[in-house]
Amino acid sequence: MERRRTGEPASADLTLPDAFQFALWHFAARIAAWLRPPALVRMRAPDGAAPSGISVVIPSRHGRHLLAAQLADILRELPALAEVIVVDNGSNDGTAGWLAAEWPMVRAEVSAEPLSFAAAVNRGIARARYSHVCLLNNDMLVEPRFFVALRQAFDRVPDLFCATAQIRFPAGVRREETGKAVMAQAHRDDFPIRCDEPVAGEDLTWVLYGSGGCSLYDAAMLRALGGMDQAYAPAYVEDLDAGYRAWQRGWPTVYVAGAVVEHRHRATTSRYFREAELAEILEVNYLRFLARAVADRRLFRKLWNDAIGRLRRRRDGALRRAAAIALEGGGWERGNYSEESILALTGGDVAVFPGRDASAAPLVTFAERLETPPENVLARHSEVVLVRKANQLAMQAGIEWTERKQRGRDKWAGGAPSREIRLPGES
Repeated sequence: MERRRTGEPASADLTLPDAFQFALWHFAARIAAWLRPPALVRMRAPDGAAPSGISVVIPSRHGRHLLAAQLADILRELPALAEVIVVDNGSNDGTAGWLAAEWPMVRAEVSAEPLSFAAAVNRGIARARYSHVCLLNNDMLVEPRFFVALRQAFDRVPDLFCATAQIRFPAGVRREETGKAVMAQAHRDDFPIRCDEPVAGEDLTWVLYGSGGCSLYDAAMLRALGGMDQAYAPAYVEDLDAGYRAWQRGWPTVYVAGAVVEHRHRATTSRYFREAELAEILEVNYLRFLARAVADRRLFRKLWNDAIGRLRRRRDGALRRAAAIALEGGGWERGNYSEESILALTGGDVAVFPGRDASAAPLVTFAERLETPPENVLARHSEVVLVRKANQLAMQAGIEWTERKQRGRDKWAGGAPSREIRLPGES
């Protein structure tokens, strides 16, 4: 999912009838939020044991030239137990025939009609044979050790749902995504999701979700969630939805600094949609995410009112869809973990740094700024978790999820208890 840049209002100055119309849409959306029906779909447990390996799923529409630029590096970087599945999504550029002739080791799943992003990748996920599924856009170029770094994260973070890559852009292109996705706003009219710039040495920091264009997922967990929710059409926000619903079940997502891709930004979507259309799709699907995925009713109403208030102030036509979206209701039942705690942990005020002593205790501490800890601090700990000062909820969440990580690692080690977490002020 891409974040929307803050800018001018979505439409020109309003006439009085226009202003009344936006006020009416806003009022209807507030009432609809109170009437949102309960969740309809019950969660299910992961099932089935697939062979250890990686299935790469690449949705592609008229993208033969993009595939030609990326496939050699993908196949070079994959481990021995792996496969590549290209979902040829309504293409007319001969992609399927070209793959069969030039890349016979790549499996093609062909749809004659264009599909949404979620529908396309779900076809690939259904065919995937291995324990982990990498969703990769056809405009992403992988760098060395991409798959190795993503896969190693699952051996370091217990119950991991998703490991997401660091995203870079070609030289001279403004970096619009980084991979470190958080829910935070510098200004109340900013889009609520943004990508923060990673700090030097930062790795395995908890993030809200992994980009659906360059992330590795636990296949069983992803299938337990039903794959990517196809309510998000034609694209955007389905990856946020999946990551959030996984967090509700205690399955985190982390940012992996050592897995790097170069993104040829919007090489597919910009051919089929105007910039204004893409912006409205993003806003509408964000509203749909709030209505479908946020189970805590008090938190839902807060985030919903923030969202529709922002749309009204920005004079954004997406507001006309809000009431109907709320009345469609929540898609999933409530999970076992505090959603406020999850958002505090993934709100841009926490950063994780691997320490130098694997046998030592981790340190969770407040900091004025999120910056690389001194070497002597890293040397004395297995991990250093920095929390921006004054965010007490983020500190509580950082302690809770660090403890969960330690318990999981102890279980992997055969039950031997690790050293207790060090907290601020402890020697």
